[in-house]
Amino acid sequence: MLRELRIENLLVIERAELRFEDGFTVLTGETGAGKTVLAHSLDLLGGGKARKGIVRPGASEAWVEGVFDLPPDWREADELAEIRERLPEEAEELVLGRRVSSGGRTSAFIGGRSATAGELRLLAEKLISFYGQHEHRQLTIASTQMAVLDSAGGRALETVFDDHRAVWAELREAEAELASVTDAGGVRDLDLLRFELDEIDAAGLDSAEKQALDVERARLRHVEALRTAADSAADLTRGTGGSEGIADAAARAAGLLGAETGKDGDLDRLAERMESASVELGDIAVELSAYLQGLEADPDRLREVEERLDLIARLELKHGGSVEAVLAHADACRVRIADLEGGAERERELAERVRSTREKLETTARKLTAAREAAARSLASGISGDLEELAMKGAALEVELVPLAEGPGPFGAESVEFMFSPNAGIAPRPLRETASGGELSRVMLALAGVGGRQGGRTIVFDEIDAGIGGKTALVVADRLRDASRDGQVIAITHLPQVASRADRHFAVAKDSESGVATATVTHLEDEQVILEVARMMGAGEDDEAATRHARELVSSGR
Repeated sequence: MLRELRIENLLVIERAELRFEDGFTVLTGETGAGKTVLAHSLDLLGGGKARKGIVRPGASEAWVEGVFDLPPDWREADELAEIRERLPEEAEELVLGRRVSSGGRTSAFIGGRSATAGELRLLAEKLISFYGQHEHRQLTIASTQMAVLDSAGGRALETVFDDHRAVWAELREAEAELASVTDAGGVRDLDLLRFELDEIDAAGLDSAEKQALDVERARLRHVEALRTAADSAADLTRGTGGSEGIADAAARAAGLLGAETGKDGDLDRLAERMESASVELGDIAVELSAYLQGLEADPDRLREVEERLDLIARLELKHGGSVEAVLAHADACRVRIADLEGGAERERELAERVRSTREKLETTARKLTAAREAAARSLASGISGDLEELAMKGAALEVELVPLAEGPGPFGAESVEFMFSPNAGIAPRPLRETASGGELSRVMLALAGVGGRQGGRTIVFDEIDAGIGGKTALVVADRLRDASRDGQVIAITHLPQVASRADRHFAVAKDSESGVATATVTHLEDEQVILEVARMMGAGEDDEAATRHARELVSSGR
């Protein structure tokens, strides 16, 4: 449903803001006052082309913004997926905007973010059905005709359609899974995964090994320098050639100090430290001897260590930069290999699922076709009397189901074509080629009367009352009101009978005194509505009889 419409510098309107509600709304005004601005505004929001001269003289740009309720299938419609991704998940309304520069350039917005005119058209199909002389004549669009037919079929057809859509979704899912399993790259992936896993397994990696190898390589590379340092340190520690080493000197010093124990606390503490140093130096001397005995140059072992570390480095470079990452990659390879090796069986299972689901789709499509055929017969027979009441005597409507060459799709196995004959004896032709704007509007009104609701869309009628009056005008007015009972209908009208039936009334008035024509849009209430209906009857401001008649007309419609 349309909730708000804001217009700036469009044609004769400098600024206007209209707030809409459910039910029946009319827009009235004198000829040339600017009633068609509403039609132009909605056409722009629906992605229509901006005609030349649409920007108000003297303004740099025109702006139109509409606030709509979310379409009923907003969350499920596949064709709206990209638009949904750009809007907050918690969005409760859609704000569409269109800017037109004085030079003719346009830009589009959805939810305040840049969009394309094509995206606006896609949304408009879900939000607005426009009938009249304007560019967008929704009833001529195949998808809209199908929606009207399905709506006329009632709950029974809706149930069959829902079943069909569910099977279609199941088929798409099965086909996508099958495509992923039968991917031609799967065999190449399997070979690569096996090679990588074999290489890692053959390496026999351990997370602690690399650090130990680094230590061993450093020792082997510098064995001579290490031996010289250790040997010299050992000589100094234990002494050589009869000379006293620092270990023996420390032991002798500890003995001297120990002999004086108990005489001075400070010296006692130093004696303890010297004793500890003596013991430590003795241990170091022993360990240096053992170290020297085990320190040997081994070029073959150094080569082995270097090769092992090179292998680890290559694997790290290929698979994540660390031994842990390499081992994790090996685990992932095992899982993927298991999946791919089981792919043949999985492929057979999915192929069977696709086949059986296609059979189910054929079945649901046949049921949907049968339900549509029944709805089409009922719709065509039920509309004849309605067309005559709407001043279309002799007109007839037929509903043709055209099988799809490619077979069942998400919306069934056929497209829908409304065939229209405006007069008796004339062969029906496609409605999109035959009906004028006024005829199209009245056909839609007749369809609404036999159940052809618009699935949550706002229905807009422009010039539906062209060429009618009297009793027919009252019939049209009552039909418009009836069509709005469980939805929203907006009519641009010049007939007082139509205006008298509205739940909400806007009037457009034009002022040309400033030299530049300016139109204002006013929401009328109570007595203002009476006076506007009287004006539409052709009465002057002081015509009491016309005012009384207008009051009676409005009262009779409440």
